[in-house]
Amino acid sequence: MKLFKPLYERALKWSMHPRAEPLLAGLSFIEAIIFPVMPEVMLGPMVLARPQRWFRLATISLLFSVLGALVGYALGHYAFELARPLLESLGWLERIDRQVAELREIAAQSPWSAFWLLVLAGFLPIPLKIFTWASGIVGVPLLPYIASMIVGRGKRVYLLAGVIRLAGPRAEAALHRWIEWIGWAIVGVLILAIIYFKFIR
Repeated sequence: MKLFKPLYERALKWSMHPRAEPLLAGLSFIEAIIFPVMPEVMLGPMVLARPQRWFRLATISLLFSVLGALVGYALGHYAFELARPLLESLGWLERIDRQVAELREIAAQSPWSAFWLLVLAGFLPIPLKIFTWASGIVGVPLLPYIASMIVGRGKRVYLLAGVIRLAGPRAEAALHRWIEWIGWAIVGVLILAIIYFKFIR
């Protein structure tokens, strides 16, 4: 079943829209909260079409990703609190609270260790929303959190835009060819992570 390639091709169409820059901003913002397609799939073709604007396009994507990350952080914090009665009724709350407390203590003792963890996470091909919501639930201090979002997502978008600026159509063609495999690989990693934290750890 093809899931990611149709979404990717939709993003390609958006990249050729007359209002492509606002669409890139919107995709970057919403991806940090809930949308499953990373903004790089739209950023790549846009840079290919207008290579001289690669820095501007990467900056738009980064800025709105960070704004979306702040919303995701807030949702992670408040939605988790609202969901506590449901989690308690399912018998999950005690274990979740214990893990959250442990992570919160680590973040409180060494906020910048959370920074480096999130910087690394920002470079992985994993949807940003996972880390924005988790950071809100744990309560990662805002200064290291915002800094990590800027560095982590920034190095991804600037690296991609720079590579496409230099490599041209070959880089975008490789992304188009492998997007389905990349998407399902990410899903597989997420499933393994859930199994590990729920049943093994």
